[in-house]
Formats: sequence, C-alpha cells, structure tokens
Amino acid sequence: MHRIFTTSVASVYPHYVTKVERKGRTQAELDEVIGWLTGFDEAELRRHLDEGTTFQDFFAAADLNPGVTLITGSVCGVKVQEVEDPLMRQIRYLDKLVDELAKGRPMVKVLRG
Repeated sequence: MHRIFTTSVASVYPHYVTKVERKGRTQAELDEVIGWLTGFDEAELRRHLDEGTTFQDFFAAADLNPGVTLITGSVCGVKVQEVEDPLMRQIRYLDKLVDELAKGRPMVKVLRG
C-alpha cells in the first residue's frame, strides 16, 4: 500500500492551495475543481478536511465525475490513464487537475467542459 493512501487530504490541501495561488488562481477555483472531480460540495469538502480524512476514505466517499476518462497526460512522468491501481489513478487525476489549474488553463478546459 502506498503511503499517500493513508495520508490525510488536509495535510496535502495547503500545498495545493499554495501551488495554485502562486500562479494567480484562487482557493475557490481549487475547491471547484475538487468538487467537479469528487462530487463533494463546499460543506462536504470542509468536513473531510476538518476530520482529517485519508485519501483512501476521501475517494471511497467520492462520486467521481464521469468526465474523469477525459483526464489524460502525465504527472511526475507517469501517464495518469496508465496507472494500474484505481485509488492511485484517482489521486493522480486530482494532481493533474491541480497542475492544469496552476498552469493557467481555462476553467472550462480543466473541468473538461
């Protein structure tokens, strides 16, 4: 089992916020992206962050957007669509969306609109 599976989303979330804000994006945009991916509304996301939910439990509770199949490309040199482990692939989807947001991609494209 990968260590990231038992890591709390709350411990990584501030790094996502820093990454997107450094590039001129907002925490609200980040939350919108997370909501699109997981189906969580603002209150559900906050609850998971406050409770220290692990990535494993976070994605187990998520209702993944059917558009995730449109998320392609590499994160850390690994093509997300080729990641074997389903949970790791979901975490990579999140990483990829955060990267795209930070790189200034239009929100409609990040959300596969």
